[in-house]
Amino acid sequence: MAKRFLLAAAITQATLSAPAAPEPSAFLSTYCLECHDEDVQKGDRRFDELSFPITDAHGAIEVQDIIDQLTLGDMPPKKSDQPSAGERTAMIDALTALVANARESLASTGAQTVLRRLNEREYLNSVQDLLGRDFGSLDPTAKFPRDQTVEQMDNIGDALVTSGYLLDQYLDAADLMVEKALGSIEAPAVRHWTFNKNFQQGQELSYSHGKVYNYRYLCVYEVPNTVNHEGGYAAIHDFADGVHAEGWYDVKVLAQALNRHHPYDPAIFGMNPEEPFRLGIVPGDKTAGTLHHPQPVEPELAEVTIADGEPEWYTLRVWLEKGQTPRFIFPNGMKNCRQAFSRIASQYKNQWPKKDPYTGGIVEARRIVLQHGHMPHIRIHEVQIEGPFNESWPPASQRLVFGPAGFDASQTREILHRFADRAYRRPATEAEVDHLVQVADQRRAAGHSPRQAVKDAIKAALCSPSFLYLSEPSQSASKKAEAKLGPHDLAARLSYFLWSTTPDEPLRAAADDGSLLRPEVLQAQLERLLKDPRSEAFYAGFLDSWLNLRTLGDMPPDREAFGVYYAKDLQNAMKRESQLFLRHMMEKNRPVTDLLQSDYTFVNEPLATLYKLPVKFDPASAHQFQKVSLTDPRRGGLLGMGSVLTVTANGIETSPVLRGVWLLRNVLGTPPPPPPDNVPPIDPDVRGTKTIRDQLTKHRESPACFGCHQKIDPLGFALENFDPIGQWRSRYPAGKKQGPEVDASGELAHGGSFEDIVEFKQRLLERKTLFERTLTERLLMYAVGRRLEALDRPVINTIVRQTEAQGSGLRTLLRGIVTSEVFLSR
Repeated sequence: MAKRFLLAAAITQATLSAPAAPEPSAFLSTYCLECHDEDVQKGDRRFDELSFPITDAHGAIEVQDIIDQLTLGDMPPKKSDQPSAGERTAMIDALTALVANARESLASTGAQTVLRRLNEREYLNSVQDLLGRDFGSLDPTAKFPRDQTVEQMDNIGDALVTSGYLLDQYLDAADLMVEKALGSIEAPAVRHWTFNKNFQQGQELSYSHGKVYNYRYLCVYEVPNTVNHEGGYAAIHDFADGVHAEGWYDVKVLAQALNRHHPYDPAIFGMNPEEPFRLGIVPGDKTAGTLHHPQPVEPELAEVTIADGEPEWYTLRVWLEKGQTPRFIFPNGMKNCRQAFSRIASQYKNQWPKKDPYTGGIVEARRIVLQHGHMPHIRIHEVQIEGPFNESWPPASQRLVFGPAGFDASQTREILHRFADRAYRRPATEAEVDHLVQVADQRRAAGHSPRQAVKDAIKAALCSPSFLYLSEPSQSASKKAEAKLGPHDLAARLSYFLWSTTPDEPLRAAADDGSLLRPEVLQAQLERLLKDPRSEAFYAGFLDSWLNLRTLGDMPPDREAFGVYYAKDLQNAMKRESQLFLRHMMEKNRPVTDLLQSDYTFVNEPLATLYKLPVKFDPASAHQFQKVSLTDPRRGGLLGMGSVLTVTANGIETSPVLRGVWLLRNVLGTPPPPPPDNVPPIDPDVRGTKTIRDQLTKHRESPACFGCHQKIDPLGFALENFDPIGQWRSRYPAGKKQGPEVDASGELAHGGSFEDIVEFKQRLLERKTLFERTLTERLLMYAVGRRLEALDRPVINTIVRQTEAQGSGLRTLLRGIVTSEVFLSR
């Protein structure tokens, strides 16, 4: 196995206090070789060929696996002969020392590394910062192939391959973004539009709106994320071509909230009548699809609360790209207006005029409810759009790239040199600048203007390996000093770790003068970056990678059974809870064990309702998050969060196997091996009477399945009281009948047992060092963008010990990561 990224520093081991251990070979012969020799090789593991001291990286990996299993208490199996507690501890320490010694001796043979390409989010963030322009409503990376992941991480160098197709996309993206940011020579003219008639709705509502309102009003009824998409988007039909130039626009709306309080069954709408209606704006592009339906890129640009009663004017300032048109949404609207129209028309048919009875059908249902009923909705009477407004000219993006006075052809070399320094994250060489100037000269010779030639040279810089790849590895890493990162590489590593983007000016300055290599300066920069709003990228990116939250929604919950998930936008709320929780832990330096059990979390009103928390919200701000205290120990920590519980389900039902594997991988750091080819699938419950526990018990009767499932299943059972979107349940669903009771008890492979999720979390806290080590590994892997190997483990153990000695705070742990040998080395 290739010895990638081996480090050059030795790790001093703590004095062993456990009883003297037997020789490793004797220990393995007594307790391990019965199942892991040449003939058996359970779990594809063979230990009879190991030799001591450790002489290669493969041996270090095998020994580290033994250490992990001994630490967990999973091996030897309960039915086999067991070492005493003293023997086990002494052997763990002895093997750990052997790995540390191997790390020192093997490091001198020279570590190998690979170029790490920027992943998609890092690329977009970096270009936006280099050009001083937000491209969030365009997403120039939409056609990029999805980045490959390693252990759920999307920033691991050897997995981030580059294809010819991706290179083409880089060219297209650079062309689009540079032209958007630097293309305009003169400020576009300010224009004004007024719309107060011919308000066409979507196709489904067109007939009823024409019949009842003669298209006099633009109305929005439901949340955007519905299955039918009838009334969740209100677009201006006569403004489908959008604005003539990108920029800031004032959208003035004459609107009113109607029928917030109504005479109908509230369950029809799924709305809180005490909550004021909210009107939002998202961009629309007629080339991207129907304006009255969802589009691939539609960030919410602005939002305002709409008052009941007579129409009032509201002004929202939004950024629109050329060709985009504002579309209105109703973030806290009803869950499904098609169903609401139908139910109201039939359920309240005695309220319709005798001369105009409801005769059936959805088309007539819409008309009669709009004409005679009290349908909750936001009604827009008039829209005025004016812009674009520029605070100054040239705009900020051009001043950033060209200089305060704007473009000057005589400054071509200076412009390109300054941009290359920033784009390459280090001082550009004269040869690199010469190349960019040559590109500009060639474009001018081909007949392009000096300005266009410089823009094309900037595009070339954005397609250069010096921008697309983070730091070329050292060509001579055999010496310890040469294995260390230089100041500019260190600045980039820190910035992409915490911001997922290129270093800013203060961080570049600390790299330029070399002061960043001083520990006190590095720690000061760490603290500064954490305080900056751009650190939100760390909380989102790391949670997506560690907990696999980026796949939340890949297996969407069943709409019929879990409609609230869509009606209340719980997917985004769940992710936001986890991000706010981690940010709070970082800001307050809370113990990392809060991730296992805590007496607080962050929720908005829909999430609090899902969790059945006794929390009061101001109706006007019910969608906003607040920190709340938890009195129910079942809910505290990651294992009570909807994000984790939803991402570990399949959208229809829960699976103890999926959740158990997730826990082994992300909490305990000991993922099970893939199932053997001869393992049968779990027998389906054809009679509908067996529980999932019964099915898995039968599955474990297979000798090929027992070894792994005795570790996996109990962990998954601990979460069985949470349904596929994290709601608490005492019984399984069974249609209209009462299903069997949930049994969340289990016995762990190492011998501990629990009755429910509360006791299970206590078992995890009793082994908190395992969790702390897993979290440290994940943070370090995310920070350096490479796979961690067995020879990195001594560094990880040192970080864990030092963090524990200082109270196990999350911020303390992050400081340990950033000042570690692994982080500071290539």
